[in-house]
Amino acid sequence: MATYVVLLRFTQQGMTTIKDSPKRLDAVKAAAKAAGGEIKAYYLTMGRFDAVVVAEAPDDATFAKLILAVAAQGNVQTETLRAFTEDEYRALIAGLP
Repeated sequence: MATYVVLLRFTQQGMTTIKDSPKRLDAVKAAAKAAGGEIKAYYLTMGRFDAVVVAEAPDDATFAKLILAVAAQGNVQTETLRAFTEDEYRALIAGLP
């Protein structure tokens, strides 16, 4: 499974309806599971970003569909990072010319 780190910022709409955000997180977890992935961790953060999500999905296209559907609801803006595990990193480095 591919790993992703998603940096989230609440929009004005998301802040106005912040009390509903736990329900939205549950819905995203269910959608990820239905797509064959998993939300591994969710962190509310302080600073430039309001939350960080660590997730897994079978492939980039699957995760892109999921995160686009989340962003389309208008409650968050996202920045997604494809993350490589240490084993994946080592394999990539080993394959360098």
